[in-house]
Amino acid sequence: MNYADTLDYLFTRLPMYQRVGAAAMKKDLANIRLLLEALDHPERRFRCLHVAGTNGKGTVSHLLTAALQAHGFRTGLYTSPHYKDFRERIKVDGAFIPEEEVVAFVEKMQPAIERIEPSFFEITVAMAFAYFAGARVEWAVVEVGLGGRLDSTNVVDPEVAVITNIGYDHMQLLGETLAEIAGEKAGIIKPGRPVVIGETQAETQAVFRNKAAAVTAPITFADSQGAHPYETDLRGPFAERNIQTAHTVLEVLDGTGAIRIDPEKVAYAFNHVHELTYYIGRWQTLRSADPLVLADSAHNGEGLRPVLHRLAGLVKERQGSLHIVLGVVNDKDLSKALPLFPFSAAYYFVKADIPRGLPAAELQSAAATYGLAGAAYASVREGYEAALERAAAADVVFIGGSIFTVAEVL
Repeated sequence: MNYADTLDYLFTRLPMYQRVGAAAMKKDLANIRLLLEALDHPERRFRCLHVAGTNGKGTVSHLLTAALQAHGFRTGLYTSPHYKDFRERIKVDGAFIPEEEVVAFVEKMQPAIERIEPSFFEITVAMAFAYFAGARVEWAVVEVGLGGRLDSTNVVDPEVAVITNIGYDHMQLLGETLAEIAGEKAGIIKPGRPVVIGETQAETQAVFRNKAAAVTAPITFADSQGAHPYETDLRGPFAERNIQTAHTVLEVLDGTGAIRIDPEKVAYAFNHVHELTYYIGRWQTLRSADPLVLADSAHNGEGLRPVLHRLAGLVKERQGSLHIVLGVVNDKDLSKALPLFPFSAAYYFVKADIPRGLPAAELQSAAATYGLAGAAYASVREGYEAALERAAAADVVFIGGSIFTVAEVL
C-alpha cells in the first residue's frame, strides 16, 4: 500500500468516532492491550504525561510539550482528532510522523488488525506509542480522546495525570451529571501518581479527591496555586487558565524530581507554542483585517461561553457587526450551546463534510427557536464565502461550532 491507500484503509476499514459516532466506541481496553502486546509494549519505553478534560486538554498538552522540548527533551505528542492531516495526531519535537512510518506500521500490523478488529482510534494510539518508542522519545504527552477510564490511551502509567476541567459534553457516553462525567475522567488517576486538576468545581471536587485518596495519588488543584503570568503566543480566552494548569504540572514534576524546571525555558516555551508544537485551530486569526476573521473549535457550552464573550468585545471595539459561520455534529446537545449565541449576529449555517455533521437546514431550524437568524449553505466553504462577501471592513467573521467545521477553512 502507498500512503493514500493506507489512509483509505484506516478511515474506511476501521470504525471511526469522527465519522460514525458512538458505534465506534469500544467498552473496554481489551483491544488496545492486545495491540500493544503484539508490539512488545512500546508504552513502557518512555515517560509520559496523560491529559484529560472537557475543555483545554489539547492546549495544555501543547503547552506541556513545548516546555519539555524547551528543556531539551525529545518529546512525543499524541492528540486527536486532526484538523487537516492525519499525521497531526502523532508528532515528535513538533514534526509529524512521516508518511512512510504510517505505511510501514499498518503493513506490519495488518494481520493483527484483521484478527483483533480494533477501532480507528485504538490502532492510532498503538501507532503513536510504537512510533514514540522507535523514535526514542524521552517524554510523551498523551491527550485523552474521550472520557478517561475506558479511553484507549488509558494504558499508560504517567508521571502526572492531568484533568483540566469538567463540562457537559459527550453525555450520552460519559454521564448526565458533572459528577458522573468527572468519575469517567478520574479513571486516568493512577496509584501513587500525582494528579493535577485544572479547575476546582463544586460538583466534581469530591469525586477527584475521593478517587485520589483511594489510590494514594497526591492531588493538586491548579487554580488554588499562586498565579503564574507568562507572555504567550496563545490568544484564546482560556490562555491564562491553561497556562496555570500546565505550570502547576511542571511544578509537580519538579517536586517529584522527574525533571528540573528552568523558569526561563518555561517562559520561552509558553511564548513559542505554535512554533514548537504546530498548534492550530484555537482562536486562530485567518485574516487580520477588512474584515477580521477568526476560527475556534470550541464546541460545548463551557468552551463557547468565553469565546463568544471575547467576540462581543472585539465587535464593540471595532464598532462593527458579527458574522458567524456555524456547523455542528449531530450528537451535540444544542439546548446548552445555542442559547449562548448573540441574537444580533448574522448566521451562516453549514454542515462539515463528515457523516456526523448536522445538516445545515436542521441547524438553521434549531437555531431559529433561539432567535438566531441566517441562511443555510451547502458547504462550509460556501457559508464562509458568503460571510466574507457580506462583511464590512470593520466587521468580525467567526467560524466555529466544531473542529470539523474549522478544519475546512484552515
